[in-house]
Amino acid sequence: MADGPSWVFNLHDENAGIPRILAVGIRARVFAGDQAMLSVVRAEPCSRGTIHSHPEEQWGLLLEGECVRIQNGVEVTVRPGDFWHTPAGVPHGIRTEASPALILDIFSPTRKEYLRSGEGFGGAKTIGPSS
Repeated sequence: MADGPSWVFNLHDENAGIPRILAVGIRARVFAGDQAMLSVVRAEPCSRGTIHSHPEEQWGLLLEGECVRIQNGVEVTVRPGDFWHTPAGVPHGIRTEASPALILDIFSPTRKEYLRSGEGFGGAKTIGPSS
C-alpha cells in the first residue's frame, strides 16, 4: 500500500515483502512478524514444489485458482476457500495443473531462512523428488 501506513499491505502488490523463488514457476513474498510469518505464494500452471518438511507449524489458504495439496503422501485437490494445517515435521508440497494458484501460507514461529530473499525452501528437509 503505497500511501498507507507501513503496517498495511496488499495481496496483489508484487513489490511488497521479501521475494523468494521456491521452485520453477512458484514464487513467494514473505512478511515477517515477531512470532508468525505470512507468505503469499503464486504458482503458475503446471508447477511442482519439492516435497519437504520443516520444524515450523504451517497453515495454508487457497485464495485463487486450484492446486493439489500433498501431505503425508495424501493428495487433495483444493479450491478457493479451502485451507489446511501442516504440523511441524510433516512432509508436504503442492503442484498445479492447468490453473495457477494464489496461496497464503502462515508459519509459526517465523522461518529464519525466509527473513532474506533467496531461492528454494531454505533449511527445509527435502523428502523426495518434486511432487
